[in-house]
Amino acid sequence: MIPPALLRHGAHHRRLAYALSLAAVACNTGNGAAATDSASVASTAAQDAAEEASRPALALPVMAEEARDGDLVLRVTTTGQIRSDAAVKLRAEVAGTVAQLVVRPGQAVSKGQVLARLDGYPFDLSVRDAQASADEAEQRFLESFVPESVVTGRGPTPEQRKALMNKAGLVGARLRLERARYEQDRATIRSPVNGTVDAIDISAGEKVSAGQALLTVVDTRNLRIEAQVLEHDLPLVRVGGEASISSAGAPGRLLRGRVDALLPLVDSVTRAGRAIVRVQGDGTLRPGMYADVQLEATRLPGRRMVPSRAVIERDGRPLVFVVKDGRAQWTYIVPGRTNGIDTEVLPDSTTGQIPVNPGDQIITEGHLTLTHDAPVRVTAPREGAPRESGDTARAPKLKR
Repeated sequence: MIPPALLRHGAHHRRLAYALSLAAVACNTGNGAAATDSASVASTAAQDAAEEASRPALALPVMAEEARDGDLVLRVTTTGQIRSDAAVKLRAEVAGTVAQLVVRPGQAVSKGQVLARLDGYPFDLSVRDAQASADEAEQRFLESFVPESVVTGRGPTPEQRKALMNKAGLVGARLRLERARYEQDRATIRSPVNGTVDAIDISAGEKVSAGQALLTVVDTRNLRIEAQVLEHDLPLVRVGGEASISSAGAPGRLLRGRVDALLPLVDSVTRAGRAIVRVQGDGTLRPGMYADVQLEATRLPGRRMVPSRAVIERDGRPLVFVVKDGRAQWTYIVPGRTNGIDTEVLPDSTTGQIPVNPGDQIITEGHLTLTHDAPVRVTAPREGAPRESGDTARAPKLKR
């Protein structure tokens, strides 16, 4: 028989073992729940990361121009005033009364178009009176030799005819008739050039005298610019060279002209000569405006060029951004000469290759804060942007 004390001791051990087993079961249950929660969190994070990776990146809008091969034209930059080849101030050639004004200020007119008319009745009277005087003189001239010629059968010699015409007053009468017809024609005022009416100094019904100002017509098509060229730049400019013209009065426009002449005198104060540039106006440039003029100085043929405003520096090295597959590729270049509009790209000193190719899209706007391989979207040029390749801003002085 087992003693009661031993029985009590064994029961205590059994209760303790049972409690420990319950605690182990509870612990295992808690660990499983924690593991389940951790797995759920990891799965959610992986799913979010996958969605983020699959979401397309935002493409930044930029503007770009193509790299190209061509002639790099180095230029001398200066300024000058725009003038018209023909700014005609019309004056009355005869006295009379203004009967009609046909045009108004600002109206475009063509050569020979009627601008105004004087009262024609006095001029008609003068023509008829001169015609009558000429007819009378001619009658006297004929009567002076025809009867004798009928009798003798011989007409007067050329010297005799001249003397008889002067005696009859026929020469003077014909001159007076010609003058009357001339004044009759000048009673109608016509435009001497194609252009635009700038000012009208008369009104209908006004009496005008010979020599009085009537109208001003300005040719806005054929323009010239007297460009100031410093004496040390004069040897670089040649007659027939290209000229690029822009003006603050016509933003976003770049016109092409030609150097027509280099005037011989140099101003002793400004130390500048003058180059005459001819340009065909398109309605944006007006006489009296000041213009920025870039004169061709040297032409370098067969150069690889990018827009000058596309070239920036990072870490002290010049580069451009080239658009490839919708991304901006950071491309280092070795720049050569520039005219402020285009910049020459030289071969790399290591590879001997030019890093940009003709037709590459070179970013010109929106690139100052770009990073390498950033997604971009090339947009159309803004309205009013320069219509010719390059910026209309003034270029730096000639770089040699």
